[in-house]
Amino acid sequence: MDRLLHNESPFETIISFHKLIESFEEIALSDVDYRSNYAKAILKEVEAYPEFRTGIHDYSIIKNNEGLIKNLVADLFPTALTHNEIKAITIPFQNVSFNYTERFKKILRNAGDEFYMEIRDFDEHQFYINNCCLILGDYYKQNLDFNRPFFYDIPDENGIEKHYRILYNADFMEITPTEKAIHLTQDDIDLLIDNYNDIDLWKSKFPKGSWILKGFGIVSLFDATTESAISNLKSNLLKPETTRVASTEIIENIFKSIFKISNLKVGFIIYNPEEEKFIRPIKFDNQLTSFLLKSDQEVDCKNAFFGCSFENLLDKKEPLVISNVKKFIEDSSNKKLGEHLLKQGIQSCVFAPVIKDGHLLGVVELVSENARELNSVNATKLELVLPYLTDTIDRYNTDMQHQVEAIIQREYTTIHPSVYWKFKKESQNYFQNINHTKDYIFKEIVFKNVFPLYGQIDIKSSSEHRNETVKIDLQNQLTALLEIFNNQKPNSNLVLLEQRKFELESLRDELEFPLKADTEQHIQRYIEEEIHPILKNTKDNAKNVKLEELYFETLDEKTGMFYQERKKFDNAMSIINKRLASVLDKKQIEAQQIYPHYYERFKTDGVEHNLYIGASIAPTKPFDIMYLHNLRLWQLQTLCEMELAHHQLKESLPYELDVTSLILVFSSPLSIRFRMDEKRFDVDGTYNARYEVVKKRIDKANIKGTNERITEKEKITIVYSQNSEEAEYLKYIKYLQHTKVLEPAIEQFEVEDLQGVSGLRAIRVKVINNTSNSEVKKITYQDLLDELN
Repeated sequence: MDRLLHNESPFETIISFHKLIESFEEIALSDVDYRSNYAKAILKEVEAYPEFRTGIHDYSIIKNNEGLIKNLVADLFPTALTHNEIKAITIPFQNVSFNYTERFKKILRNAGDEFYMEIRDFDEHQFYINNCCLILGDYYKQNLDFNRPFFYDIPDENGIEKHYRILYNADFMEITPTEKAIHLTQDDIDLLIDNYNDIDLWKSKFPKGSWILKGFGIVSLFDATTESAISNLKSNLLKPETTRVASTEIIENIFKSIFKISNLKVGFIIYNPEEEKFIRPIKFDNQLTSFLLKSDQEVDCKNAFFGCSFENLLDKKEPLVISNVKKFIEDSSNKKLGEHLLKQGIQSCVFAPVIKDGHLLGVVELVSENARELNSVNATKLELVLPYLTDTIDRYNTDMQHQVEAIIQREYTTIHPSVYWKFKKESQNYFQNINHTKDYIFKEIVFKNVFPLYGQIDIKSSSEHRNETVKIDLQNQLTALLEIFNNQKPNSNLVLLEQRKFELESLRDELEFPLKADTEQHIQRYIEEEIHPILKNTKDNAKNVKLEELYFETLDEKTGMFYQERKKFDNAMSIINKRLASVLDKKQIEAQQIYPHYYERFKTDGVEHNLYIGASIAPTKPFDIMYLHNLRLWQLQTLCEMELAHHQLKESLPYELDVTSLILVFSSPLSIRFRMDEKRFDVDGTYNARYEVVKKRIDKANIKGTNERITEKEKITIVYSQNSEEAEYLKYIKYLQHTKVLEPAIEQFEVEDLQGVSGLRAIRVKVINNTSNSEVKKITYQDLLDELN
């Protein structure tokens, strides 16, 4: 007999056979002689043990009288069924049990001496309240459905966990109150029913040991391993996205229970119909493995590795069952697959297709290290679990599609979260009308009366720097080629050698002048078509061979040309753009707290950004012009931080580049419209187009009456047209001068007339390059390259 599982209970538990003894007393008075005599004989045996009627407190009495108890309960435990039924005497919800059937004894014996039988997922809280519910049902006659399914999880002799459903028979028990019992009103009962989780309330109404549970119960188990395992599999596979899928060990234990194979292992691969490839899903990389794609992340379905073995699986959607891998290698033409499995110690396996609406979603892999342990007969059990696997993979594909669409939206389109609601609303309108016969016409996405803010940090003289690095690389490459040609043997029979040397020198001389539009392409084509064939087809002295090897090692893999100086410039450009964009994006998150607004940025030879703020973008929030002023101050502060970020980078850059900063102020509200053909927002209307013209041309403009650009390195230029804008920004500048962000000197000037636009003015002020003002830490060039990659 096992020990008690729970210590705290509303019951004082007394094991008693009084109800059974009373039934024998009735039988003893009957007219049926053999029944009467049998009952009298039992009663005579029991007479020596009054505790069997009054109640047993000392459990040793039970252990010392197992034979008598077996005779007493023989009608309830038929000998003919003892090897089939799984039954014992027990107290409900407690782990006290005895008088096991032979099958029950065998199950416990196979589980081992260390096994301790307890109800699955059943804690002290549930135990106490379920006992209270017994009282409510039996004594207070409340119709409560509180008995959820209970299970014992018991391993067999092979270590496979089997699941047994528990059923209780309480016909031989009675519940009575003690003096400590509290009488409950219907209001008390209603309060308890509405507060299942309030354990203190239940204990206050049913104090510990305030009721007597007298008698005995019968527990019957039936093997529900397959049903329970499938339920567990369903629970694990259909978890919400926020919960991780179960580990390989959990999934494999479930399949072991279903197939009754102790060494069973489970794998899985996804099928990609667009590319006709099998893929090992990265999402489940640490949870579910694959035995087909052990080292590869993906493989073509028509790969020789799968061969004709997978024709039925792919075309007819039928499982591939290999009950004996060694025999498969001997009989099949696809030895490669068999040998791949055998290397992993796999002797039998099942590869079952997972299908939804006639389409292959993936393949479930079941493998065993024993031949014939997996076969076409037990493979049919997969039909029980495939529906749940289908739902899981379908959900995985759907989730992946949604995430891919979200990534596309985030990385490749301009639908900013601030305006997403309007696109969503229009999409919902389309969705609701999709089944109507009338074609749905999409409404244009327009936001009226919004205030624009434009700013940019541009790489100063980027085109000149780019051309200069191209020239240096070309000059170095031509010089390297000339050195190789000058080291050729004098007796060389290549008559064109001198001519090629002359042409190379001529091309190098051309590079002393400004670079023309087609110069780079012309030199590249000449070298590839005229020079490289000569180098590859001539054999010369050891020194020249070394020079040629060094030359070809220096060539860039993609362009086939020298790319050293240009690479430094390109890397410097990328590093600056990435760092400045990250500062802007980070500050943008804070700016959205001021008032929701539309934001977009572009990386060109620098970083540009557009902001639009107004009531139409956030119609549920009251708009005030104060929010525009706040955003303007934020923009100026952010450009200062971006200038400081660049200053911190300059020392570490492979190629020194300066930047210029500019803000365009435009106080008139305008409308922006989403251009379906370009998939981006643009200003709407002829008058508003003036704003776009100024944006495109202003950074190349000069100070009126001079040849000096309005932008200058380490300075921020603010272009405006109205006196009120000038006064507003001078206040911002004064504040930032006070906080030691901007230098005291302020330049003010007129801007030269642009095409169709005149009367623009500008303020220019220098940012203080003080390290303490910057959040950006100094890092090495290698750190920058690591970050870039």
